[in-house]
Amino acid sequence: MYRFICYDNDICIKLVFIIIQGVKGKMDKKIQYTPLEWAKKACDALMAKFEPEQLPPDRFHYHQGVFLSGMEKCWRESKEEKYYMYLKRWVDSLILPDGSIKKYNADELDDIQPGILLFNLYEQTGDERYKTALYTLVPLLKSWKTNEEGGFWHKGRYPNQMWLDGLYMAGPIATQFASTFNEPEYFDMMTFQAILMHQHTKDKKTGLLYHGWDQSKKAPWADPETGKAPEFWGRAIGWYPVAVLDMLDYLPKDHKDRNVLIEILKDLLVALPKFQDEKTGLWYQVVDKGHEPDNWLENSCSSLFVYAMAKAVRMGYLDEKYLQYAWKGYEGVIDTLTFDEKGHVVIGNICIGTGIGDYPHYIARPTSENDLHGAGAFILMCVEMSKCK
Repeated sequence: MYRFICYDNDICIKLVFIIIQGVKGKMDKKIQYTPLEWAKKACDALMAKFEPEQLPPDRFHYHQGVFLSGMEKCWRESKEEKYYMYLKRWVDSLILPDGSIKKYNADELDDIQPGILLFNLYEQTGDERYKTALYTLVPLLKSWKTNEEGGFWHKGRYPNQMWLDGLYMAGPIATQFASTFNEPEYFDMMTFQAILMHQHTKDKKTGLLYHGWDQSKKAPWADPETGKAPEFWGRAIGWYPVAVLDMLDYLPKDHKDRNVLIEILKDLLVALPKFQDEKTGLWYQVVDKGHEPDNWLENSCSSLFVYAMAKAVRMGYLDEKYLQYAWKGYEGVIDTLTFDEKGHVVIGNICIGTGIGDYPHYIARPTSENDLHGAGAFILMCVEMSKCK
């Protein structure tokens, strides 16, 4: 507590005003916490809400995998053991003693993604069941259903469809598997998928990527001539560069497709600032239609774009000037945060899980708070921003 004696009322008023403003400034979220501290707060909020075994949905799925991937990165930076133990408890609740996996769909890329958590657990413990589980998941890709051009179906019930988010579900785990266990065929497999997906979803005018592509052109949303989805949905676009960046971490320096992926990555990231909201620093649910009055600013895609730009700069793939857009986006997300009655951070304006559709479809999607994949995107962003020089 501060005490002062003042004999001039005008000076007293000015001093009180200065002190109040100083306290208010210290309470400003952007000043109060570092990016890593924000990442920890998001982890803590979800840990307080769910025991790891109760994380929804009740199966081996990317919702938990994305969130826990962020938590794993937070653990690596913070060294706080509670994060490692939390994610281990979730994995152990679904990996049986013989290494088999209970409750997963073997024809959905979404249920491959959480296997990314097994590499670290195997490294830390030497427990062979984690390796066994990896050898259950990743080899599924060898016989995965493909369209006529060789593109992975996103799910068994979506024949011939490639979705941007599918690269995040399979690309990083397969390339890390190839590097870890000397299985190089997966390098070629996943760079092919990334390049094919880009080839059929890129829009030359904007530089953005459509949400998906149906090679058969039979999906209700597919363009009858190109098979492309009709809109640029933010979070799907975000998963694509995040996947490419994580793949590049393990792709050999001399791989034939490495430079192609880097150019694809740069091409997309350079396009994004043109669609960043000038006032808030955020990006819109439908990225190129910020002028539409019913469009809205969305936090998960903004977090993924920030992560991608910041990491691309850190890894030397993108010019440092793009950090200004990353910081602007980061601060925009932070400005939207609130706290609940228990003091836990609340991340709002997160679009719930979404299939492919037209503009009204995306705009009508409900939002959620502390949604697992939204929180995961936020944590990934914060940990990456903590590495900015």
